[in-house]
Amino acid sequence: MDMVTPTNRSSALPFFSVVLTSYNRAKLLKRAFRSLTQQTETDWEAVIIDDGSTDDSYNQLLPYLDIPNPLMYFKQASQGCAASKNAGMFLSTGRYITFLDSDDEYDPEHLASRKKILLQNPQVELLHGGITIVGSPFVPDRFNLQKMIHLQDCVIGGTFFIKRHLVNVLHGFEDIALGHDADFMERATCQGASILKTDLPTYIYHRETQNSITNNLSTSQTI
Repeated sequence: MDMVTPTNRSSALPFFSVVLTSYNRAKLLKRAFRSLTQQTETDWEAVIIDDGSTDDSYNQLLPYLDIPNPLMYFKQASQGCAASKNAGMFLSTGRYITFLDSDDEYDPEHLASRKKILLQNPQVELLHGGITIVGSPFVPDRFNLQKMIHLQDCVIGGTFFIKRHLVNVLHGFEDIALGHDADFMERATCQGASILKTDLPTYIYHRETQNSITNNLSTSQTI
């Protein structure tokens, strides 16, 4: 990894680590990162993993590098989604690890609402759920890419809030083409982790983006 830019690092560990991974999403990064900086909850750090972008992704983030929250930016040779998320998780320091996909965004109350749930349920090791869908609600089934299923029947990794020790126990995400979030959920369940789902729709999941992973898979399977 190179181009390391830590800012405003303090000795106090944040409640949340927000891992944002991106590959050639310069035009979308501003929307995603702006939604993070507009959170009413302020006890968070951001870990940005640039997975080998060749566009001006870094320049799009420059205006935000002086935010009061701790922020780290790392650029690596392209390794894919799961590996990038793993890199961000293991570089982070927060009590809970969550995600913000570069083509999605947060409602301003997203982190605050999840912090309230986690404080009320300290035994929970994996909190998930709660999306607002923009665009098509259907994605390819990870077991049959020619079959489309509704997002209500899916596990959405962007909504995960994972207690740090669970990440260490499960060694992060498996490097598979599709469904690494569902796979993580299955392994967490087998591990006996305490899992809770919320329906508060504060993670804004954009499905109208043409170069999203699931859209690309869907297009590739069109006959």
